[in-house]
Amino acid sequence: MSNRKYILQADVAEKKLRRMALEIAERNYDEQQIILIGIKDHGTVIAQKICDALKNNFRGEVVVMDLTIDKKHPADVTFSAAPDVQGKTVVLVDDVANSGKTMLYALKPLLEQYPKKIQTLALVERTHKTFPVAMDYVGVSVSTTPDEHIFVEEQNGNILGAYIVAG
Repeated sequence: MSNRKYILQADVAEKKLRRMALEIAERNYDEQQIILIGIKDHGTVIAQKICDALKNNFRGEVVVMDLTIDKKHPADVTFSAAPDVQGKTVVLVDDVANSGKTMLYALKPLLEQYPKKIQTLALVERTHKTFPVAMDYVGVSVSTTPDEHIFVEEQNGNILGAYIVAG
């Protein structure tokens, strides 16, 4: 596609993921366990990459789960396994934070279990939110117009980059 404008290449995305993993380890150094919940599909890949990077920097256990949600109609949220987050630290992971709507709806079933804390992570964050969700960890923050869309490319568990498409 000729109208793609790349904002992240694979090597830069990898560095951003490692940096965010270090930030998670620093902010949660005293935790025994961190539960990474990736929003399918690319959020799950990013959560696994963060998990791999955390193994070198976090002494506790890291659990990765995935969450499925219809981003257009987010009423139904399903998990790959029944989450047990009571009293635990959760990091909710997505590829792109657009309006904040997906994250907000994904948080609802987690809040019902009284986690110790919930943090949010997005590889790419758009700067104009319509829902009150702020990202705790961001790879790159991008100002876009409402008619521009951001996509993260992934193949075989690797992040290839991220780009903006107008229209």
